[in-house]
Amino acid sequence: MNHPHDVQQEVLLNLTDTAANTEWGKQYGYVDIKGRRDVFADRVPVRTYEDFFPFIDRMMKGEQGILWPSTITHFSKSSGTTNARSKFIPVSPEAFDDCHFKGGKDLLCLYVNNYPDTKLFLGKNLGIGGSYQENPQAPDSCYGDVSALLMKNLPVWAEWLRTPSLDVALMDKWEEKLAKIVQITIKEDVRGLSGVPTWMVVLMQRVLEMTGKGSIAEVWPNLEVFFHGAVSFTPYRGLFTSLIPSDQMRYMETYNASEGFFGIQDQKDSEDLLLMLDYGVYYEFIPMEHWNDEYPKTVGLDQVELGKSYALVVSTNGGLWRYKIGDTIRFTSLSPYRIKISGRTKHFINAFGEEVVVENADLAIAEACQLTGAMVNDYTAAPVYLDRGSKGGHEWVIEFEREPTDLASFVRCLDNTLRRVNSDYDAKRHSDLALAAPLVHAVPKGTFYDWMARRGKLGGQHKVPRLSNTREYLDDVLELIGEQV
Repeated sequence: MNHPHDVQQEVLLNLTDTAANTEWGKQYGYVDIKGRRDVFADRVPVRTYEDFFPFIDRMMKGEQGILWPSTITHFSKSSGTTNARSKFIPVSPEAFDDCHFKGGKDLLCLYVNNYPDTKLFLGKNLGIGGSYQENPQAPDSCYGDVSALLMKNLPVWAEWLRTPSLDVALMDKWEEKLAKIVQITIKEDVRGLSGVPTWMVVLMQRVLEMTGKGSIAEVWPNLEVFFHGAVSFTPYRGLFTSLIPSDQMRYMETYNASEGFFGIQDQKDSEDLLLMLDYGVYYEFIPMEHWNDEYPKTVGLDQVELGKSYALVVSTNGGLWRYKIGDTIRFTSLSPYRIKISGRTKHFINAFGEEVVVENADLAIAEACQLTGAMVNDYTAAPVYLDRGSKGGHEWVIEFEREPTDLASFVRCLDNTLRRVNSDYDAKRHSDLALAAPLVHAVPKGTFYDWMARRGKLGGQHKVPRLSNTREYLDDVLELIGEQV
């Protein structure tokens, strides 16, 4: 926090020195980069997963010393929501110990520092993991959700504090796993929850169904914290409050991706994430206007500005080099460096120059819920393209846990909030100049669960894509609804 630029300079030096004799390091002359940022940026191009795939494919077949010198036998499988093909991110021993696990320990330390009266360690932490499997291409190698890989390699003390047992947490059949988790954990003294909000809601709803209780606080009276990540918590806050109606409940966000552990909510009175600079990850940032450039120019940590959206580029101790992970962030503080996740580089709607990002949509959904008494489980949205004699617009599919008192009022609030927080959207909506009012479909409970099941994406790190500049996801959901009807 006090010496961010020195720390990042040291990280870059350590990364390039460590990888100097790898195939990649030799190709780009790492031996004489010596941590010089300008030389590093000039020599190594910004890369996407597709660029790295040939190297990672060889690593998954057992080759070593390609991107990183350590023996790599674990790969985090991430389908993401921007590419139909699964992504396999190498996870080195250093990435486990000095990044992911270091982040977990810092998370607990920050929590205890903020809440010294905590009784968290007197009970169990309930975590929903994904699944993993042996890698058929190489012996003694495996791949799976990052949550599953972390659980599989947890230190003994952490395993002792968690529930359910590893054999249940890592089951691959989601419905069967969910039933077992509920059956086991309703008898435990659960004091903490960890996971993706989407799937934790499903778990808690099943717990209430099985126990017949009115709230989660009745099942786990000592529950005090939910450590969450992967999706914005903003649209889920009201739903969690209804499921856990307790003034003592705390929420703490993390930014832990397949590629690394990047941020932790370090303050009680703010949801901003402290950017973790000493986890073996070197950061660069692409300004929004250059996201889609073939050779995008990046800025360093010392050049970022408050409030601007940047695409995140990382070089890691897992062997990723100037890798564009697809997430977008904006800085809320420069001393220390704190961020908010604003969306995905491919998760936005900009069919008419409106540049609506996920952060805008989450805020609009939350405010519409607050004003109309609604609660939302999930949503997705896409453009309605211009046609002869008709204006363009945005079409939303929203699954309500509790429907608004008046759907038309909900839509107006959604629209007005988007206009307030996004000047480009407001300009296009002025007098219905280019955009008509949003079209919203309220769909039955379980719609998105069924849709994710149909796509084979239940549990783990899978998440519903919020926004898309094409109608691929929205039309697929609408087709499912039509089939069910």
